[in-house]
Amino acid sequence: MVSVVSATAAAALTAAPVQALPAAPPPDSAAAARAVDRLLADAERAVEAYNGTAERVADLEADLERTRDRVARGQQAVNDLRADLGSAAAAHYRFGSIDPTIALMLSDSPDTYLDRVMAFERASDRRSGELRDLLAAQRTLQRVRAEADDRLAELAAEKAELERRKDRVQRRLADARAELDRLTAEERAAHEADRRERAERRAARAAREPAPAAPAAPTAASGRAADAVAAALSAIGSPYVWGATGPSSFDCSGLVQWAWGRAGVALPRTSQAQAGAGTRVPLSAARPGDIVVYRDDASHVALYVGGGEVVHAPYPGESVRRDPVGMMPVTGVVRP
Repeated sequence: MVSVVSATAAAALTAAPVQALPAAPPPDSAAAARAVDRLLADAERAVEAYNGTAERVADLEADLERTRDRVARGQQAVNDLRADLGSAAAAHYRFGSIDPTIALMLSDSPDTYLDRVMAFERASDRRSGELRDLLAAQRTLQRVRAEADDRLAELAAEKAELERRKDRVQRRLADARAELDRLTAEERAAHEADRRERAERRAARAAREPAPAAPAAPTAASGRAADAVAAALSAIGSPYVWGATGPSSFDCSGLVQWAWGRAGVALPRTSQAQAGAGTRVPLSAARPGDIVVYRDDASHVALYVGGGEVVHAPYPGESVRRDPVGMMPVTGVVRP
């Protein structure tokens, strides 16, 4: 494309004076593409942050429910004890209305009387201790529940902020796509060719990396990895949807989690967590089923399927597809 532009410029300079050149230069497809790429990266960061927050909220909600169950059980125990102690207190009141010395003198069996008094006092002491313990446990549970409620409100506010951030990113994406759509078909094709060429150069560099001293065998996908690869391939064509984990739509980490889940392996939800969910291997030693991690902040992940390609959920507006493994800078490869 550069040679075409240069030839066109040269012809214009020889055929007309300088002042006859267009007042504005043609659209800069490379700059527009870079703007779109930046917005796509921002969108994925927002998605993964959103996923992490949603996961924490879900964990906290489950923990809060367990805490509330514990509080309910503790409250019921306290209520039961209060009923028992109420009966005991009534009996004590009736018993205590007579002076103990007189009751002893009037008793037909002083030994039985003393035994009953001592047993009653022991039971009262034990019940009082149980009540104190239960009330203390109830106060602790109530404090935990209040803390959990506060934390849940905090995370809900964070989630709402991420929703607003998502909306802002989507608006920026729409603007960038509209700008990119104004480019000619030739310019868009040149941009795609440039991206693929850069991906191939990255893959070639990765292939020249030294392999580990004792590479693990076999190089083909193992049983579970093969199942994960098959699942990922079956998802090709499914739409990218924020926060989706399948089976009919996905985001990038949702696809990886779902594919490995179909193979019976539970992976974390976010791309950052998935980047640490296994053994790190060089890209040159990647096997089908490995997780390929992109960007320094691990904001994108894909599943390596062999032949120098990955399957991934690219970004909003696109569907799950195959791409060269070097489609963007690789920062790690993880084998679950």
